[in-house]
Amino acid sequence: MSGRDLFSQPRRIRRGAALTLVFASVLATGAATGSFGDPYRGDDATDAPRSAPSARQRDVAEAAAEAMAEGTSPVEAAERAVSRSGDRWGAVYSEGEYEEFQEALDGEYTGVGLWARLERDGRVEITRVQGGSPAAGAGIRAGDRLVSVDGEKVDGRPVTDVVSLLRGDAIDGEEDTAEDAAAGTKVSLGLQRGTRTWQETLRRARLSTEDVTVSSLADRITVIKVDAFTKGSGDMVRAAVEQAADATGFVLDLRGNSGGLVAEAVTASSAFLDGGLVATYDVNGEQRALHADAGGDSTRPLVALVDGGTMSAAELLTGALQDRGRAVVVGSRTFGKGSVQMPSRLPDGSVAELTVGHYRTPSGRGVDGRGITPDLDADDDALQRAETVLSGLGEYE
Repeated sequence: MSGRDLFSQPRRIRRGAALTLVFASVLATGAATGSFGDPYRGDDATDAPRSAPSARQRDVAEAAAEAMAEGTSPVEAAERAVSRSGDRWGAVYSEGEYEEFQEALDGEYTGVGLWARLERDGRVEITRVQGGSPAAGAGIRAGDRLVSVDGEKVDGRPVTDVVSLLRGDAIDGEEDTAEDAAAGTKVSLGLQRGTRTWQETLRRARLSTEDVTVSSLADRITVIKVDAFTKGSGDMVRAAVEQAADATGFVLDLRGNSGGLVAEAVTASSAFLDGGLVATYDVNGEQRALHADAGGDSTRPLVALVDGGTMSAAELLTGALQDRGRAVVVGSRTFGKGSVQMPSRLPDGSVAELTVGHYRTPSGRGVDGRGITPDLDADDDALQRAETVLSGLGEYE
């Protein structure tokens, strides 16, 4: 089991997965009024298509309103209503949580600048340290083991719990405080490197994510790694392709990409497609379509790398490139999150995010619960396999 950037992950897996296909910044007046912005546009423009609230959305809003009238927790009431509805990806967020998640999708987070994963033996290993971050300044590096956070052992704990400890969030339903969540607060890390163990006290800081990185392989192959589809990431992918004028081929690495803003994934698809269909989706039964912009690089060879951590918007992009014959997909079966969530504001300011539809690839394949099967299976050797594939597809000088 692995986790990407510990500081931009939501605190609970189910909540995080629900967030990954939100067409973010869509916060209209609420389920009771049916005022929903178009989820693809990512805004609440008045000319966007509107959808009447579903019975599920009305039930959750009514449960929250009744709890407020009774003086009980509207968030807990809404969560119970979501649970009863059977909505696998439905979730309820406090106002503060949702604002925090929106900030993460904007490419910012509060933390110390570590990426880590949970190993099979239960240990938490640091996989990357962000340059210029508090962790980098303290000399922490990839390969170090994270043993504890503020005295609490992290071995075997879900990555989302570790996220909460590192960010200063509350866990198990406790309310966060402004002081806990604020940048500048201290966090003590227990670390291990080989036989050496030590404690490091850092101050949390406001940091920008590095969700798109570009590197090169032999034979002038350009690798574009996308960790999440946060704001601006689609344009960054397009810029990377345009700037790689002498590249003989591309690797689009979507491994561990848990999704994000679908509009950004569609923009990224425009880097490799000359217009055309990217996906179709429905919102409460109303069919809609997503299209790439014209003018993308549709000729140079492309390999897309995926794994079980490739989710949601990243699966939508992978399915489009595969169905349209634009990329050879290499890796392992993707996660299988192909449902559309619509956020709505509840009476107390919290947000309910409920499933309102599903998307399909250009050929009509459903992804939810199935995932995308790669053209070529690969595990740790995925990048090497990608190089081999590209050497057979391109004409190298």
